[in-house]
Amino acid sequence: MRLLFAGTPEVALPTLEALHASDHELVAVLTRPDARTGRGRKVSRSPVAAWADERGIEVLTPARPKEPEFLERLRSLDLDLVPVVAYGSLVPPEALEIPRLGWINLHFSLLPAWRGAAPVQHAVLAGDEMTGACVFQLETGLDTGPVYGRLTEPIGPADTAGDLLERLAVAGARLTVDVVDGLAAGVLEAEPQREDGVSHAPKITVEDARIRWDEPAFAVDRRVRAVTPAPGAWTEVDGARLRLGPVTVDPDGPDLAPGEIAVAKRGVHVGTATDPVRLGEVQPAGKRRMDAAAWGRGHQSANLRCT
Repeated sequence: MRLLFAGTPEVALPTLEALHASDHELVAVLTRPDARTGRGRKVSRSPVAAWADERGIEVLTPARPKEPEFLERLRSLDLDLVPVVAYGSLVPPEALEIPRLGWINLHFSLLPAWRGAAPVQHAVLAGDEMTGACVFQLETGLDTGPVYGRLTEPIGPADTAGDLLERLAVAGARLTVDVVDGLAAGVLEAEPQREDGVSHAPKITVEDARIRWDEPAFAVDRRVRAVTPAPGAWTEVDGARLRLGPVTVDPDGPDLAPGEIAVAKRGVHVGTATDPVRLGEVQPAGKRRMDAAAWGRGHQSANLRCT
């Protein structure tokens, strides 16, 4: 089949590579326009665009996929199907109707759970023990289309959102190719999503990543893991922002009030509403990441709190 692949970030690359290596023809990719990133705010190609550039594959970067010029090009490609992974822009109905078999989307949850932009982060934040991925028919509703295939993946007690997303991206690539093969052979039928069990996963903001020390230790641990690596957990110490890596709940740690910091030879602890947590890596503003014990050695005599 003739395919256009739609995606933008690195998490889309395993599926893009798997489709490129399949028996199907990848005629072009669709991705978000070049954007300014990093501290230097340099204009950068998306990972998907950079991948396609290296292989001489056409790259489409409309500001909005409803632009007449883009729709005209989409029609001219004579497409059978558009697989999507984290494209990052709403696809209008007129574009959905152009490929012979429409658009299919790899979504990193067990739909109808966690519809939206941040399913993996919300699954970790909620303490789910199991998640997965689905390939479904894209339609105008938010992740509401019928499902062609799904897989499950356990969430480990130390998994960050980044760990989980990396595994799901690899497994989801295989699932997507299987679905594309099945559609090409005409042997797949999509199943409507259940009407019960719907939950939503809006984008995680920087404010969502701020740690609430008055929450129980298990909730602090989940929040840190849910926002690692992006946007990154943080707190304030003496008015300065401190980024946090994953923490460890320590029932045998010192008795601390929420946000109270204790620096000792065995590490740095912060109080929560229940047990304290021991900090792992931290990153002070304007500095590199370091072990919390090294950071703590510079604050042993200070009376500091996390806020």
